[in-house]
This record gives sequence, structure tokens and C-alpha cells, in this order.
Amino acid sequence: MKLASLKQGRDGHLIVVSKDLSKYTSAAEVAPTMQAALDNWAEAEPKLKAIYDGLENGSISGEAFDPEACDAPLPRSYHWVDGSAYVTHVELVRKARGAELPPSFWTDPLMYMGASDAFIGPRDDVLAGSEDWGIDFEAEVAVITDDVPAGTTTKGAMKHIKLLSILNDVSLRNLIPGELAKQFGFYQSKPWTSFAPVFVTPDELGDAWDGKKLSLPLHAILNGEKIGSPDAGIDMTFDFCDLIAHAAKARSLVAGTVVGSGTVSNKGSKEGSCCLAEVRCLEIIADGKPTTPFMSFGDRVEIDMFDKEGNTIFGRIDQVVVKNEIPAD
Repeated sequence: MKLASLKQGRDGHLIVVSKDLSKYTSAAEVAPTMQAALDNWAEAEPKLKAIYDGLENGSISGEAFDPEACDAPLPRSYHWVDGSAYVTHVELVRKARGAELPPSFWTDPLMYMGASDAFIGPRDDVLAGSEDWGIDFEAEVAVITDDVPAGTTTKGAMKHIKLLSILNDVSLRNLIPGELAKQFGFYQSKPWTSFAPVFVTPDELGDAWDGKKLSLPLHAILNGEKIGSPDAGIDMTFDFCDLIAHAAKARSLVAGTVVGSGTVSNKGSKEGSCCLAEVRCLEIIADGKPTTPFMSFGDRVEIDMFDKEGNTIFGRIDQVVVKNEIPAD
């Protein structure tokens, strides 16, 4: 099943989308918004699935689906946590600046809570106040949960994963060092996150999804040139069940919690990278200095994932970097 949200108010209008992303129909008779569906998932899921099956068998005609009209599938969330599941990426970044990786990084996940008061849609601009901020994309995979009780174990986490998607977790790299130096985490350096047009249920992924990891390449393209397509199932030190259990150690997670994988990265892969920071780190290690710049205004970033037949699964993230014009006082 595939679900999306048309732009409408702060929380969107929930729709059911066909498998090939060609048509859609409203889900208002079941739930007005994605959050409303997740709040009552056990009852809403079979009803939404019936609508989806109708789209697929032709008993529901539907309307033409346009990603341009979409908000993020979940336009805002009560909880958004991003991990760093690919420790090889963290190791590379630290190596580029001559720092050792603490041994605990291989056994205890890194995680932060991000801005979820608004997510943005797959065609919305990436806004930044200055190119000097070091504008970077980060291609990731994410899962969306129902209510997860505090103390849920890694084994028990699997049943709480209800939907999956891909995202662009924009980072302002040149603002990060100053923030981390304060030892209080990210804030200014992490603007709003954008999502692919649709969320999908795990059954849509076939054997590429094992309940913990999604084993397909994640494609990142900048200005028409491939930056990378590492496999999201390779080198994932902490799988999604590990990340959920880590987040729920001391408190419950509410329905609609979004858990990100962190930048997808394969160690030593010829398939490239899912962010510019990693490209630059490889250049530093090889040549002593980076030559690839961060993004500039007017740059276009695209992120996508395809099934084994070459069909897009979640739809494409396709964004342009635009200067954020500050209103006059």
C-alpha cells in the first residue's frame, strides 16, 4: 500500500496512491490525515488497503497523481529522530580530520532529535540564508512507527514498523562545528527535512525488506550527475530495530514517530556517496584537501530508490536550492 498527503493546511489531505504512482483517490472516509491514520492504525490499515486494492483492480478509477501537489506524506510529526546507523560514514568523517573513532560508536547508536514541526514535500525548495553555510543533502531511509512502549527491545521493535520512506535530511555543514562545540547538539545547522511523495507499507518491498533493513541502492544525483547509489542494506551497523529500541529505552514513542537511518554509506564502495560531506572527506584523505564544493543557489538535488524491475518505489525527491529571503522588519 502507498499513501501520500496533498498540500492542505498544516497536516495535509491523506490519499491512497496506486503502486505505479499514476493515480490516487482520497482516504478521507477512513482518516483525514496521515497522523489520524497512524493514531488508529489497527483499524485504519485494512480500510486503506481496501481502497488501495480498488485502485489496483480498477474498481476505483482515481485521479492522476502529481508529486508537485504533495506535501511530505506526514507534514509534521510529534517525534523525529535521526540515527547514524552507517558507522563507516562516521569513521570516514573522523578519519578525514585526523580523529579516532571511539570504540563505543560500534555498539551504541548515535542519535539526535530533529525539527519535526514541519516536514517539506518532494518538490519543495531547499531554503538557506547563505551559501557560506555549507549546504549539503543527505539521502536516507526512514521508518514510521505506531505507539512504541518504553523499554521495547530490539526483537520487539519489528512489529511497530508500519511504513517506510526515503528522505533528504539537509545539513548546513559550516554551522555544525560551532554548534557541536557547545556540546548541546544540532539546531541551526539542521533545517527542515524533505520526504519522497509516498510512504509505503513493508509488504510493498518484497524480499528487499527483511523487517530490519531495506536492501536496495539509494540514488543521489546533483545537477544531473550521479553522486552515489550505495546499498542501504550494506554496512548498516545498527538496523531499524536497534534504532527504535535505542530511542525507546527510557520513554515511549508516539504513533507517527519517524526514525531516520542517517546518511546511507558503504565502506570502500565504488557506487559513491549519499552526501557531499563524504565526497569531500574522501578527497581530503586522498589529496589532502577537498575539491567538491557544497551546494549553491540554483543547484538541483534528486533522490530516488527503485525496485528490481527499475520502478521508483517512493517517488522522486527533486529539489532546487533557493536563497531564503529574509523579510524586512
